[in-house]
Amino acid sequence: MQIKTTVRGTWVAQSVELLTLDFGSGHDLRTSCLSSWFLLPSVPSSSLSYSLSSPSFISLDKLLDAGLYTGEVTEIAGGPGSGKTQVCLCVAANVAYGLQQNVVYIDSNGGLTASRILQLLQARTPAEEEQAGALQRIQVVRAFDIFQMLDVLQDFRGTVSQQVSSGSAAAKAVVVDSVTAVVSPLLGGQQREGLALMMQLARELKTLARDLGVAVVVTNHVIRDRDSGDLKPALGRSWSFVPSTRILLDVDEGAGASGSRRRACLTKSPRLPTGFQEMVDIGTWGPPEQSPASQGDQI
Repeated sequence: MQIKTTVRGTWVAQSVELLTLDFGSGHDLRTSCLSSWFLLPSVPSSSLSYSLSSPSFISLDKLLDAGLYTGEVTEIAGGPGSGKTQVCLCVAANVAYGLQQNVVYIDSNGGLTASRILQLLQARTPAEEEQAGALQRIQVVRAFDIFQMLDVLQDFRGTVSQQVSSGSAAAKAVVVDSVTAVVSPLLGGQQREGLALMMQLARELKTLARDLGVAVVVTNHVIRDRDSGDLKPALGRSWSFVPSTRILLDVDEGAGASGSRRRACLTKSPRLPTGFQEMVDIGTWGPPEQSPASQGDQI
């Protein structure tokens, strides 16, 4: 998987204690839990693309037209246990280690655990020093309602602007897992305020991507289409205009719910024809995810 564009920084921070950090604290995962964090090395960047150099992402890369693009919002949709959080964790680990870029990981459903990302990093390098370096480039922020989410994004926008003006490396990838967790409680009935807040969130995400040159990855749940019965991303027509690219993950019927094979279908893209499908094995991306029964809709 690649990040296409002028990407120069991505950071993500994460703590073994599931530490919540804010942008003003000046902390990262490594300084908070030095003995528990690990890092990944990088690939020199160009103005065109950044390779995550992960063979297990080849199938998703095909759907993404070689990788994630800065300036755009990419959505990963799927039901519980489909692998959405696993994709997000792998993106964070690969960007932080393979590209040595900074990433911001916004967790709104509790799906992020330190042990999972640590295992992902350990699978990529045995060197603890490299693992620690990668973790230092990952900043984790928790936002469990729409107002916290908006505050986090607005603070991040201000932080990036300051970093750009001062010449320091700014985060260039933002992962939001998930938008559904903070938006869906506001929708339904005559809750016009909920729709307005959802569109405000949409504007913040698109502004980050477009104006600050950030690659934004979000996860979304799925619902059944009333007419066809097929799965489709949730949050309705208004939200469908937010992501430039949408990938739908579904459990492979032949593998069963406990298997690791997933069908990834491209449902929206500015570059490739929709309907294109790839089979992916999330078991090759790192440690297995917890079952939906134990995690709820965290994946």
